[in-house]
Amino acid sequence: MAPDAPQQRNPLPFEPSKKRQKSVKHTTKASESAQDLPLQKSKKADKSTGATTKIDRTPFNKEEMVVPKVVSNRMARRMALFCGIPTALGMATFIASYIIKSYALFKLPNVVVLLVSIGFFGLGILGLSYGVLSASWDEERIGSKLGGQEFRTNWGRMMSAWRSTRQKNV
Repeated sequence: MAPDAPQQRNPLPFEPSKKRQKSVKHTTKASESAQDLPLQKSKKADKSTGATTKIDRTPFNKEEMVVPKVVSNRMARRMALFCGIPTALGMATFIASYIIKSYALFKLPNVVVLLVSIGFFGLGILGLSYGVLSASWDEERIGSKLGGQEFRTNWGRMMSAWRSTRQKNV
């Protein structure tokens, strides 16, 4: 495969296979039939013309929209690891600084304690996102320990979804 060729991505097991279409239909109140009513999600009346606007959305069943239990457990474990360790270190910063100050081991400026703890808490917040994106979203594949390849794959999927959504809205 050429390096410039776009990669064909495999759909995920929990990713909806059909595109969600929004069709806007203009009908008059007199021409609405009983068959159209169950399909309506939103109905707004236009006072000037007497027409109503229906937004028809094709619903997905719950099985298509749910992240599998195996994948969600994998994400939760990674989030706990990549967020929990830096957060625990951020809290340990306060304990260590208290011990250093109370025993007068050396002079420790308060700004250092503040910056180090903010740094660890910031890493914890980044760890939440990395934990979700570094987990393999495929049920059968566990992925690597640190999840570098899975992060690149999932980040690419997320960016392509954002780009396609942004282009549809423009």
